Amino acid sequence: MTASSLSPSGPKAPSLKQIVEGALFAAGGPLTLDQIQTLFGEGERPERHALLAAIDELAEDYAGRAIEVAQVAGGYRIQVQASVAPWVARLWDEKPARYSRALLETLALIAYRQPVTRGEIEDIRGVVVSTQIVKTLVEREWIRVVGHRDVPGRPALYATTRRFLDYFGLRSLNDLPPLSEIRDPEFLGDELDLDDPDAARPESPGEGRTANPTDNRQ
Repeated sequence: MTASSLSPSGPKAPSLKQIVEGALFAAGGPLTLDQIQTLFGEGERPERHALLAAIDELAEDYAGRAIEVAQVAGGYRIQVQASVAPWVARLWDEKPARYSRALLETLALIAYRQPVTRGEIEDIRGVVVSTQIVKTLVEREWIRVVGHRDVPGRPALYATTRRFLDYFGLRSLNDLPPLSEIRDPEFLGDELDLDDPDAARPESPGEGRTANPTDNRQ
């Protein structure tokens, strides 16, 4: 089976490329090659190399257009080119979620230092990591608990998830920008155009650290 055709099941059977394009368009999220293969019956299931050829053809078809085929950790997806995203985003009334600098600094530390505990993040940042920040990251499924540090209190160890990679358009942690860019004071504020909902209540070193002596930072 090739990327351009399938065994005809009717007068005008769609090509493999058309089927793959339709699946990626309708999926609402990334699809792996295995997931695409499940769309076909046993007798017509394309080989992985044929699916890759079809995806490559789609990528070529979209060259210079407003959409593209992107490979992320969760598979392949059709997405809007970053160059037109600001205009396309105006189709939705609600504003996209905006996150505080404190939250994004916490997420960056987890991404680069994982697995890491909440207390270790606080030691690096020099301020307390609020429970709401951790809750938000967990609810977004950007981080998860992967174990517990074998020290008194057994604090939770946090690491990033596949959804984190997919959201930021990364195939793996190796695609993260150099740490030197993250350390640039302008990186988080300018690149992500953030406002800071915590601005009215800035974090202070040691805030809340003794409020609950039994806090296991989970």
